[in-house]
Amino acid sequence: MDRKIAILGAGSWGTALAILAARNGYRTLLWGHNSEHTASLGRDRQNKRYLSDFSFPENLIVTADLSDIAEFSKLILVSVPSHAFKETLIKLKPLLSSEIKIAWATKGFNPDDGSLLHEIVAEIFAAQTPSAILSGPTFAREVAADLPTAITIASSNHDFANQLAGILHSRRFRTYTSSDMIGVEVGGAVKNVMAIAAGIADGLGFGANTRAALITRGLTEIIRLGVKLGGKQETFMGLAGLGDLVLTCTDNQSRNRRFGLALGQGKDKNAAILKIGQEIEGISAAKETFLLAGKYGIDMPITEQVCKVLYEDLAPLTAVQNLLARDLKSES
Repeated sequence: MDRKIAILGAGSWGTALAILAARNGYRTLLWGHNSEHTASLGRDRQNKRYLSDFSFPENLIVTADLSDIAEFSKLILVSVPSHAFKETLIKLKPLLSSEIKIAWATKGFNPDDGSLLHEIVAEIFAAQTPSAILSGPTFAREVAADLPTAITIASSNHDFANQLAGILHSRRFRTYTSSDMIGVEVGGAVKNVMAIAAGIADGLGFGANTRAALITRGLTEIIRLGVKLGGKQETFMGLAGLGDLVLTCTDNQSRNRRFGLALGQGKDKNAAILKIGQEIEGISAAKETFLLAGKYGIDMPITEQVCKVLYEDLAPLTAVQNLLARDLKSES
């Protein structure tokens, strides 16, 4: 087997995955769209902007030229923000052979129409192209630091899921496989919305009881949407569902949680975005999730209130009060 992999996206997560694959003995090509940033990665042999203090292995090389991808490997792992996912694949397609395999660590929906990312891959490439999604409770810095981590790799192609799992699996990075691409995608996208909600509640000073309730009821909303879209309920109780939700809602390494904290503390939305300085996927995911909920007639009250805070300037305290004032109902 050709021990090479190309990773698209030189942010914190793409860089961490590239370091992981290279440490595992694979020749790894990391692509970034910004040539100045990519040049600095090659010069410094680390990503000082997004993932400082972690040196690149010798077998990790960087490029800003998409054409290098096709020459390097037939296995491509995409880790760009969801808003750039489709555009990146469209630019990449003419450069590739028909034998490629596409995986992605991007979490979110297509902002154009709310479609799932596997649908974009199927639209751009041949339907039989092996494809997979990588998701789960993972902070980039902890992966780069070689701290114990577990993730899910979902694919309808069992052999490809196992191949990708083998590339990334190590003594400190455990990989599980799944066939439920829809469930894994929905869990990874909507948990960012719930992390904003949890951050808002903590920013308002509401404590552990509120946070636990938000996580639990947030999981209920994720399951409602995911099952309706074709995901399996058991997926949402696993790493890509509950695991990722708990991680993102409870630790300040989460950009979405930190953004919610700032809103709850009365900070300006745009100022909070600027201060964080990286993609906050939950902002667009909130709108896309709420539109999907409306389309399919699904009750998602936490998502609705987050949307109103983000897009209708609803006061965060009012949003929480709206949730508490809902009619009594059975939990089941």
